[in-house]
Amino acid sequence: MHQRKGKKIFIYFFLLFFLGSIQNTNLNIKNFKNNYFVKVSGLDEIENQILTKEIKNLNLENIFFMKKRGIYEIINNNSLVESFKIFKIYPYTLDIKIEKTIYLAKISIEKKIFIIGSNGKLLKNQLYNNELPFIFGNPKIHEFLEIKKIIDNSKFSFDEIKNLYFFPSKRWDLELKNNIFLKLPRDHIGDTLDHIFKIMNEKNFENITSIDARIINQLILK
Repeated sequence: MHQRKGKKIFIYFFLLFFLGSIQNTNLNIKNFKNNYFVKVSGLDEIENQILTKEIKNLNLENIFFMKKRGIYEIINNNSLVESFKIFKIYPYTLDIKIEKTIYLAKISIEKKIFIIGSNGKLLKNQLYNNELPFIFGNPKIHEFLEIKKIIDNSKFSFDEIKNLYFFPSKRWDLELKNNIFLKLPRDHIGDTLDHIFKIMNEKNFENITSIDARIINQLILK
């Protein structure tokens, strides 16, 4: 008799503990939905706020079992983001640190001006920054990034570039900020730029307005 009574007490105690655990779990999820904190840093204040709101609209239930796809898609779809890291801080905080993309150049597409970022994405032109070089022609973004990398690896600095001209033949011309035009070949661009740089530092270029390097092993100064 005592054994049966003891078993009943144990079963009642177990049910009470189990149901209480379920209620506490539901309470924690409810509190997380209403009170979890998202911290975004790295962008401008307004941009941080916009991204924070988009992430909170996901209605995350648990930061340790959250679906990465949704939150990663939101961040990756933001054209201002170069890279990011997400830190989960127990119990209710997501700390998102963003590296903002670098504005490289302006380009006209279908009569609208866009900015190309270092992340390879197009951004709406909301800048009144005339210091960025302008791209004339219709290169693909990866073609611009390739010539930019070549310039960076040469003795020239990309900061010296005023405008870039892209031709259907896949050839580039560069206009420097000192108003000298560089007409480049299709191939061996890096070596050509280094040769031009050397010549420019050895000769008097006061009356020179263009350097034509389209023919291999030949520079035409005008």
